[in-house]
Amino acid sequence: MSDERSRETQKIADVSCSAAEESVGGACCPPEGEAQDSLPSLEQPFVAGAVETPAGTVPQVSSSLVRADRRGGIKSRWGVARMHYTVDPGLYALGNPDDKSPVMVSANYKMSFDHLRVALPGRDAWILVLDTKGINVWCAAGKGTFGTEELVRRIESSGLAQVVSHRELIVPQLGAPGVAAHQVKKLFGFRVIYGPVLARDLPAFIDAGFKAAPEMRLKTFTTRERMELVPIEVVLVLKWYALILPAFFFLGGLGGPAGYWANALNYGLFAVLALLCALAAGGVLTQLLLPWLPGRAFSLKGISMGLITAAVLALFRAGSLSGLAGLFEILGWFLLVPAFAAYMAMNFTGASTYTSLSGVRREMRWAVPLEITTGGAGLCLWLVSRFIA
Repeated sequence: MSDERSRETQKIADVSCSAAEESVGGACCPPEGEAQDSLPSLEQPFVAGAVETPAGTVPQVSSSLVRADRRGGIKSRWGVARMHYTVDPGLYALGNPDDKSPVMVSANYKMSFDHLRVALPGRDAWILVLDTKGINVWCAAGKGTFGTEELVRRIESSGLAQVVSHRELIVPQLGAPGVAAHQVKKLFGFRVIYGPVLARDLPAFIDAGFKAAPEMRLKTFTTRERMELVPIEVVLVLKWYALILPAFFFLGGLGGPAGYWANALNYGLFAVLALLCALAAGGVLTQLLLPWLPGRAFSLKGISMGLITAAVLALFRAGSLSGLAGLFEILGWFLLVPAFAAYMAMNFTGASTYTSLSGVRREMRWAVPLEITTGGAGLCLWLVSRFIA
């Protein structure tokens, strides 16, 4: 490597280090003169063997998942140790690659890594894993961890130029926002080829001479894809619900025409039911019915589903309510349920194929104050209803 290239590479690495220090609150680069990275550990449970290369011993993996891999994927989707579901960054051998085998770039979020290797059964390839702090390719590209700085640093630290005789890297299309292909080419002579959106299209992409069919460039957002996102979002909110639901149950026992526990079993249990329905409306039904709900903003879609849910709850509750207290309670839920549902629906904006950062910011400027105001008013009405004779 020339002195000019070395200086430019070090500059990029320094910029990456400063950004990482700011985000994680600690140093990420070792002192000058020490190796920045080590080879991935051979002790990782999914590693099947090792391959000797001019750059050192590289972990070998297969395209088959074992029970532990599947179990880990399920746990990650439900938010269990999600941010620790990672693989060591660095170079891996899929099958028995040689110096002419293609090089795939991936994130160190293990589900991304697993999707890639499973998509290539019977294929020999190199997988260059970037340190994206446990974030998937698409999100990491937006955050900057799947980016040019990390890619060029990983090329150098892995000794990739010694391992392969060609100079081509296949980068996922969804990682394109973070990777400047011309800088990678300038620094290390590697040509960046943007692969298809979905890993499962890679075999056809490679066999076609690294050419993608039009449908391979399209990111879909099908019902199944939307519902796969539901568990982790719901689980995150349920942690708060573990505090909120008991509070509403016990507050429901206050005031009212009967004794404390009779009121709690009546008004408190209904409050718990209403809040769970609000969660289902914003966190499940809105995603299921997303294309058919009115409005483009996710908050408006959540409000629509919340109003429908509140109307169903009102019909269910109408027979047991009367007077001003009943009116205040129903009005309270007509404000609280849509507010909760809108908040839940907004959690999915980052996973959508048709939202943008600027659009989300604009929506948050009006939607969040509206949700807080509406939810607060609903809570006040419900509390007042507990003390109206």
